[in-house]
Amino acid sequence: MLKQLLVLFFICITSLLTAQNKDEEALNVIETSEQARLFLKTKSSKENKIFTFNEEKHKTDLAKALFELEKGNIKSIRTERDKTFYKVLEKSSKPYFRVSYIFLDGAKYSLESINKLRETLIEKHNNGSPFSFLAKQYSMDHNANRGGDTGWFTDGEMLTDFENIVISEHHELEAIYTIDIPSKNWYYLVLQSHEPKDISEIKVLKIVETAK
Repeated sequence: MLKQLLVLFFICITSLLTAQNKDEEALNVIETSEQARLFLKTKSSKENKIFTFNEEKHKTDLAKALFELEKGNIKSIRTERDKTFYKVLEKSSKPYFRVSYIFLDGAKYSLESINKLRETLIEKHNNGSPFSFLAKQYSMDHNANRGGDTGWFTDGEMLTDFENIVISEHHELEAIYTIDIPSKNWYYLVLQSHEPKDISEIKVLKIVETAK
């Protein structure tokens, strides 16, 4: 009986190791995001996925460690419960932008009133009132409580008409300018709070092997 149990035990261990070796071998072969997506179709767990780390937004120890890897390299983390693999599929850098704005709703105020208010706000700012303070007081947008700060964004993440002016036109640091979108009745007073900068990103495949 004991001999049979030992045989069964070694069979289970061998099967487990074989399955794990297949995952590790597959990870070594995978080179592109498309190959990774096809591989994920063979995995049922939602823990297995592809995600993107942004060097400016993600500051965890794991993110920092992954940014140090070269494309194609793998980092593994073992716990009592599972073993997790992270493979760097892509490394890139793209321009990001950041401004602060005060949004004024043309559906609630006339354009004349909005223009007068924007002139008043510019004067207040020039006289020493922080733009973030004015945004909290006057902006009619959800980010007013953040002082109008957009955070870092790249092309395609904001409203196109808004992006076209922020991204395409050059504005000096601390410059204040207006953006009008009459088709939506949206009007902005914008502060160029940051210079554009390139931010590194990595696309990572995560595979989790749960201990049996």
